[in-house]
Formats: sequence, structure tokens, C-alpha cells
Amino acid sequence: MEPAIHEQDILVVGGGIAGLTTALGLHRLGIQSLVLESSDELRSTGFALTMWTNAWTALDAVGIGDAMRAKSLPIQGFQVGCLGSSSSETDFKLGKFESRCVRRTDLLELLERELPQESVRYSSKIVNIEESGNFKLVHLADGSVYRAKALLGCDGVNSMVAKWLGLKNPISAGRAAIRGYVIYPEGHGFESKLYAYFGGGVRLGFAPCDDKGIYWFCTFTASLFEYDERERDPMKMKQFVMSKIGSAKNHVLDVVERTKLDSVSLAHLKFRSPWDILFGNIVKKGVCVVGDALHPMTPDLGQGACSAIEDSVVLARCLGEALSQVGDEDYVKMEKGLYRFGKERRWRSFSLVSTAYVVGILQETDNIFVSFFRKMFLSKFTVEPFVRMADFDCGNLLLTST
Repeated sequence: MEPAIHEQDILVVGGGIAGLTTALGLHRLGIQSLVLESSDELRSTGFALTMWTNAWTALDAVGIGDAMRAKSLPIQGFQVGCLGSSSSETDFKLGKFESRCVRRTDLLELLERELPQESVRYSSKIVNIEESGNFKLVHLADGSVYRAKALLGCDGVNSMVAKWLGLKNPISAGRAAIRGYVIYPEGHGFESKLYAYFGGGVRLGFAPCDDKGIYWFCTFTASLFEYDERERDPMKMKQFVMSKIGSAKNHVLDVVERTKLDSVSLAHLKFRSPWDILFGNIVKKGVCVVGDALHPMTPDLGQGACSAIEDSVVLARCLGEALSQVGDEDYVKMEKGLYRFGKERRWRSFSLVSTAYVVGILQETDNIFVSFFRKMFLSKFTVEPFVRMADFDCGNLLLTST
């Protein structure tokens, strides 16, 4: 017996930050969509993320910027230095620049809460995508089948939608990141700054999310840390980080040392070839990719989630403007909207991935010449790339007729 086919104009694959923000952007424009999430509940992987000016502009566009600001502290500046030496401090100028470190679960829960009920279908793992005339048939592991006019791939680094489009697999950066989140019950006492330290082939950073919570990360050449992939022992992860930053000041060591083992994780860093973004099929026949499915990048600019939220606003606006036109069938309008999205986001994605990769190499390398210039020009290796790439306005969700 053939399974019943569910009709849905727009399917969003993936219920992470990109998927939920895309669905919310469409909802704000009165456009219905259904999010298919493979896990059985809201994703809680990852601890926190630093969000820059461009992300706050995008969150304001979907109407949740102020609600997220209420859950976080504004970062007032950078404190950067080299491990084993004194730190220099650089403050941001007041103005349009905005940066905050937010808990990932706070953002996801707010996005989901703003969506209509039953906008997200959990336990919905995609096993196959096929064409059916002008539509896409999406087959799920539980036997369900959906027919959609537009398929939006927000399914992360290992995106099945990206594979369907013919994009190449992301490339290993040869680096890894250990991340953690620590709570100081009586308050941490740190100023609201982003702290970053370099040396010995590693890059350590941390920032307050609120008065009690600190998010930290350590990126390094993957070969420096030998471990069993199946074991993923958080104690060994902490010990490795402590050994690499042993020359740091006591307050830096304390952040890592206080972190509970269930709040430590490791990930290998991957990125999509910038040339694949520039020349590959990021949009095709009513299908596109968004966020990490489009432009997985190293975390050296803190722009992974920020640019995904940008994508979502631009995509919602492009689809909304296309659907507001008269004359064509809806699937034709949607296809035009997706191609416009691809045109708008291709170069921005290329620039983000390329810049993040180069900045990571310069900040983390132990090459004697690069290390010397890094010490001499700390702000150029840290503050300037962050600010420059965050100075981007994705626009709002007001529709314009053409």
C-alpha cells in the first residue's frame, strides 16, 4: 500500500537556529511552512554563541531582538593577549556596534515559542528526496512522504539537502575546538568583555553571557590532542586545555578548571570550499541551502550562527516578495525567490568562509614571524576582522513590489 502524501508548500529541513529563524521570518510575512527536525525534541547541542551587530539587526527584523537582549549582557570591548605575557586591552567605540554572548537554548526556545503550534515536526529524519514534476517528494524514516513546492535545507554541516544539490562535502580544517560553559553561583566578577589569548598553537577565548555564566572555547591543531573518537572523555579535554594554557593568568585557568564535565564538548572544524559556494549549486529547482548547510565555516569570526540568521531574513524576504507578485504559479514564484536569495547570499557567504579561515590560521599559528607581528598588532589580528565582517545589514522584512 502506497503511503499517503502530505501536501506542504514550503518545507524547512532542520530545526536549529537557521531552520527556526527561517520559519519565523516566513511566519512574520504570513507564509506558512513546516519544519522537519530529525531529533525528538528541540536541539540543545552547544552551550552559547557570540552574536554580533549583523545578527542583532536580523533578530530585530524577525521581532525577537529585544527579548534576547534581556537575557544577555552587552560586550563592551575586547581584552586580547598572548599566553604567558601581559595582555593589552582594546575597547569598542560606542555607536551602532553591538555584541553579546547568548545561551543557545535561550535563542532556540524563543524562536520555537514565537512560531505557531505544530510548526515543527520532530522525529522527522529525511531518508530521500526526489523530484515529482515541479514538486519535491521528501521521504521520512517513519514512512511519511511530503510533497513541497519549495525545500529549504537548514540541516547543518552534513546537510542531505546540500548533497542533493550536488555540493561537495565540507573540508576538514585540520583543527578542533573544545568548548565549555561554567556557572559561578555567586557571580563571576568579570567585566563584560570578550577575552582572547593566543600562543603555542592554540586560541583561547571566553565571554560572559550574564552575571553568572561564562562561555569559553579553545581551538587548536587537531593533531595536538590524541584521543579515542568513541570515548570523548571530557576530563581529558579539560586536562588538554589546561596543559596548553598553563602559562595563562589564574583567572583564565579558573574558568576552565571550574567547568563541570557535562558542560565540555569537542568538535572537529570543517568548512565549505569558498569556490564551491561561488560556483556550486546553492539553489536549484525550488531547493536551496541555508546556514551551516550553505556555508559551514571555522569559528574564528564568531559568524556561524550570525550569518545563518542573516540568511533566514534574506530568504524569507525573497520568498515573500516573489509570492506577492501576480501572474505565475506559486512554485514558479518560489523558484524565482530562491534564485534571488542565492544571488544575494553567494558572495557574502564566500567572504565569510574565506575570512574566517585566514583569520584562524593567523591567530593560531606558532610560526615565529607571524607570532611576532601578532604580538605587535594584536588589534588587527583580533578586533578589526570581527568588526568589519559584523558591519552588515541584511535588511528588514518589509516587502517591496517590483
